[in-house]
Amino acid sequence: MKTYLFDFDGTLVDSMPAYASMMLGILAEHHVPHEPDIIKITTPLGYPGTAKLFIRMGLDMPEAELLGVMNARAVKAYTDEIPAKAHVIDALRRLKARGDSLNVLTASPHAMLDPCLKRLGIYDWFDHVWSCDDFGTTKADPQIYHMAAQAIGCDVGDVWFLDDNLGANTTAKAAGMRVCGVYDDSSAEYTQEIRAASDAYIEDFSQIGVIDRYDEAHGRA
Repeated sequence: MKTYLFDFDGTLVDSMPAYASMMLGILAEHHVPHEPDIIKITTPLGYPGTAKLFIRMGLDMPEAELLGVMNARAVKAYTDEIPAKAHVIDALRRLKARGDSLNVLTASPHAMLDPCLKRLGIYDWFDHVWSCDDFGTTKADPQIYHMAAQAIGCDVGDVWFLDDNLGANTTAKAAGMRVCGVYDDSSAEYTQEIRAASDAYIEDFSQIGVIDRYDEAHGRA
């Protein structure tokens, strides 16, 4: 049996187009000019940081109200619209059927995470579905990977962590997890760095077998 710890946004679900549409829509509605790469600028900030930035850019709305608008639109998108990435559902079904442990760790809050996984019909396939909020820290903290492994009930080195984010992959690797990088359009410019930081890499989940081949080659089948 293998143990997997999956990121959510950009790994299991294709959420970045909806995120970009939402943020650009808010700026357009309020006639706020912005840089062409505004989505790349806001992506690492989270919703609170993005709300602060938009207000500095000239959006005339109280921060708490703007944050409420962002959260409400995001919850609707995750609940009603955001799809699984290519081959994810089939791959997870096969892994679950052979007895692997499937788990999720994401920066997204449960208000967005849980309804999306339930709509896709895969929520119950996971042994644990965690937001970073559950651990009181972020994926930039090596300890979160140790805490997740402990909660799963295994050694940190027995977990395969899959993420499309360079920082998270680098930190998980330093914490002792085996890491599989995942391609996403939102992080395409960091593809080579993610490959270099990871033990394995997949363009999409049809290639998930690369993990089995890695373990076989390293005597960990």
